[in-house]
Amino acid sequence: MDVLLAQLSKIFTIEILDIGGVKFSIATIISLVISIILAFFISKVVSEIIQHSILERLKLNRGLQAAVTVFIKYFLITISSIIILQTAGVNLSSLAVIAGVIGIGIGFGLQNIASNFISGLVLLFEQTIKVGDYIEIGNLKGVIEKIAIRSTILRTDDDLFVIVPNQRFLENDTVNWSYGGHTCRIHIPIGVSYDTDVLVLTEALLTAARNEPRVLTNPAPEVWFDKFGEHSLNFELLVWIDEPDANEPIRSSLNFRIAYELRQQNIKIPYPTREIIFQNPEAIQQLINQKSYQYNLATPNPSTTFSPESSPITKNTNYVNNRSLHDLLRRVSYFERCTEVELFALVARGYRKHFRENEIIFHEEAPSENFFIILSGSVEVFSEKNNQVIATLGEGEFFGEISLLTGTPRTATVRSLAADTLLFVVEKQQLQKLLNEHRELGEQIAIKLSERQQILISLGLLNEEELQKAQYVALSWVRDRLNNLFGISLGRG
Repeated sequence: MDVLLAQLSKIFTIEILDIGGVKFSIATIISLVISIILAFFISKVVSEIIQHSILERLKLNRGLQAAVTVFIKYFLITISSIIILQTAGVNLSSLAVIAGVIGIGIGFGLQNIASNFISGLVLLFEQTIKVGDYIEIGNLKGVIEKIAIRSTILRTDDDLFVIVPNQRFLENDTVNWSYGGHTCRIHIPIGVSYDTDVLVLTEALLTAARNEPRVLTNPAPEVWFDKFGEHSLNFELLVWIDEPDANEPIRSSLNFRIAYELRQQNIKIPYPTREIIFQNPEAIQQLINQKSYQYNLATPNPSTTFSPESSPITKNTNYVNNRSLHDLLRRVSYFERCTEVELFALVARGYRKHFRENEIIFHEEAPSENFFIILSGSVEVFSEKNNQVIATLGEGEFFGEISLLTGTPRTATVRSLAADTLLFVVEKQQLQKLLNEHRELGEQIAIKLSERQQILISLGLLNEEELQKAQYVALSWVRDRLNNLFGISLGRG
C-alpha cells in the first residue's frame, strides 16, 4: 500500500509542463484550476451581494443594476485569476505569447463565441437594451431577464425563456418598446364595407378605445383612413399605452370592444367578392325554372314563402333607435354648416356621454378637465354653497368652459334635468385642436364666457377682490385670453 501511495505521489508531483521557466506538476495544475474555480464562484457571490445590498437600495433600474453586477463579477474574476497565476510564479508576458499562438490556431473555430462575447460587452456598455426592457427581434417578443457575456435570456409572452446570442442584437433590427420611456402606440387595422358611414365608424372605434382602461387619454386615440381596399375601406385605430409588455392583451381587448361597437352600429365587415360571368344565361334560367317547378310540386304548402319578417334572425335596432353623433352635432347651431370632413375632425376630438335625470355631471370646486356641449336634454347650473340656481341650459348650449379656460376649479355644480341628457364631451388636451378647427365656436365661447362672468358677479359668487378683477373681463379681454392660450385669432379679420 505504501508503495502504491509513493507511486501516486511521484506521478502527481512529477513536472510535466514548463511555462516561462516555471515547471508545473499535475498537483500544481489541479490546485490552480481549483483556485480559479473558487475565485469564479466567490466573485459571483460578491457581485450578487453588492447588487442586493447596495445597488437595489440606490433604486437603480434593473438594467443598470444588471450591467454593474456583470462588470463587477468579471472584474473580480480577472483580478483574482491574475493574482493566482502570479502567485504560482507564471510569467504573464510569456503566457500572453503562448495564448496568442494558440489563439491563431483555434480562432477560426471560435469566431461566433468571440463575436457574441464582444457583442455582450457592447450591449452592457451602450445600455440600448437593458434588463427589464420589452423588445421585439425577428419573431421573438418578450422581456429581457438577463444579459450575459455570450447570450441574453428573453422571457416571451408565453412565459418561455429563450437564449438569444448577443450577436443577433447587433446584426438585426431590434425594436425596444421600453427605450426612452414606457409609452408607445399600437395600431389596430379594421376593414369595413364601402357603404359604411365613416363618421359613425369613427365614433364606434373611438368609443371602443375610450372604454379600454389601459389606453391612455393623453395622447388621445385617433382614427386614420388608410386606403380604399379591393373589398373594403381600410382604417386604423391608433392608441397610446404605457404597458409595452401588455400590448398583445390590450390589442385583444380592443378587438373585442371594436367587434361589439361594430355590431351595435350595424357596421359590416365585408367578405371578398368574385364576379361570375355566365356564357349561356338562357340555359341556366331554364334549369332554374325547372328545379323551381319540381320543388313547388314536392312542397306540402306551396303558399308558404320565406320573408325577412318571418326569419328568426332579428335586426339590430340600436342603430335605428339612436341617432349617430354627427347627426346630433348637425342640430347644434355652431356645427350645422360644417362639411363632412369638418364633422369627421369634430367627432375625432370628443365623444358623447349619457346622463340620467338629476345625475351630477361635476361638482363645485372640482378640477376642470372637460368641456361640454348639450346635444339633447337640459342641465341645471347651481351654487352648492349658496343653494341657488344660476342657469338652466338646453340643447345646443355649452358649459364647463370657464374653469377650463381660466385654469381654476369649477365655479358651480351642474346636474342633468332630463331623463336622458346627452352631452358632447371634449377633454382639455383636445380643446385647442377643436378651437383651431372651428373658429366660430371659439367666438361663441368668448361671448358666453364674458356673459357668465357677469352672472356670477350679479349673484354675489365672487368676493370684492375677485369682483374688481372681473370688471375687466370684457369680450375683448376674453378673446385675447383665448388667443394667447390656444393660438387662435378670434375677433380679427
